Amino acid sequence: MKYLHIKLEEFLTERGISKKRVSYDLDIESTNFNRYYRDEFQRIDANLLLKLCEYFNCEVGDLFEIREK
Repeated sequence: MKYLHIKLEEFLTERGISKKRVSYDLDIESTNFNRYYRDEFQRIDANLLLKLCEYFNCEVGDLFEIREK
């Protein structure tokens, strides 16, 4: 079975940023951010996508990849 992986761990590791810092900077509750970080989301808000792209200076397609479970 396939799932959509959001590459937050990779982006944070590459930049040396903590989850707490990103959730604070983007004004996202840490519990919600952790759900995205662990790929435990059903849908993602378009405004959050825009915030993440601006924050990481990337395109939407750079944030995601399809993986096998």
